[in-house]
Amino acid sequence: MKWLSWVKESLTLKGKIIIAVLLLVIIIGGGVVAFKFYDFTQNNPKFCISCHLMKPAYDAWKKSEHTGINCHECHHLTIPEQNRLLITFVLRRPKSVPPRHGKVIVPWKYCIECHWEKDKKYPDAKKINDSRMHAKHYFMEKIECSKCHGYEVHKFTPEERFCLRCHQGKEVHGVGMEGLACLNCHTDRTVDLRPGRKKCLFCHGTEAVRKELIADDTIDVQFFQPDKAMIKKAVKINVPKDAPMQFFCYKCHKPHAKIMPIYGTCLNCHPRILNVGRHKMHIQTMGLECKTCHLPHSWRVTKEQAKTTCTQCHEYRDLLTFIGPQG
Repeated sequence: MKWLSWVKESLTLKGKIIIAVLLLVIIIGGGVVAFKFYDFTQNNPKFCISCHLMKPAYDAWKKSEHTGINCHECHHLTIPEQNRLLITFVLRRPKSVPPRHGKVIVPWKYCIECHWEKDKKYPDAKKINDSRMHAKHYFMEKIECSKCHGYEVHKFTPEERFCLRCHQGKEVHGVGMEGLACLNCHTDRTVDLRPGRKKCLFCHGTEAVRKELIADDTIDVQFFQPDKAMIKKAVKINVPKDAPMQFFCYKCHKPHAKIMPIYGTCLNCHPRILNVGRHKMHIQTMGLECKTCHLPHSWRVTKEQAKTTCTQCHEYRDLLTFIGPQG
């Protein structure tokens, strides 16, 4: 090559050294610039807002729980996908982010990297490896994380009634419960996610019960606690530890269907009760409701109660005569 021969013959040693140093500086400088450019495009969320479409998403990210997490830790694009986005942006100049058309933007496998076992980089990330709610919705129902978390750009905590998008017809009809979030009642403590008795007592019980539930730190109490006004308004109940029928509240109360239990509700579990003692006379003939004698949540008719309740209609009689032989 002529220019190489010219360098060897015409330049002094000093000139050759200067050229070598300049070339070395250019190579090193170019490498540094290339690395910084790569680092900026791959690890700096501000690169994303170089596209005008991403400004709303960037602002939402800044306010979200994921602020401080690099975009590419969640959004993984192949080289063809990156080039396709670039070409689309340059040639078509879209004015808004195109719809997903069912595409999962962030697959669950990336979410699980931080939200499963303890993650060294993000130790405060919420763990779901012992969450029944996530076990049912993802592992059993195969619902992607972004179906509930991220249905709006960078909004990760579902809104209060978001569940109704899939569970249609499950609006709450209970008086005073209309404004509750789904997870104010449904809990991560039970296998079927229905409210356990203590979850109902979060509003309808004592402060001691609330403290006990909060100490469990399950997802439903971490993010969806009823406000103080709702708790104060709720009717407080007492369930004696020795009361019969220690079952879940929803066996009688159906907040998605009707407001209060009725006579027919009792017959679901006690279909033959009318044939026992004087129940038929009291219920069908006199028109009394079950709860007139069987006080809700304690259920057992005591001698002290009978002396007050029964004597409103007749003189006091031994309780055994109610269920004994009819004379």
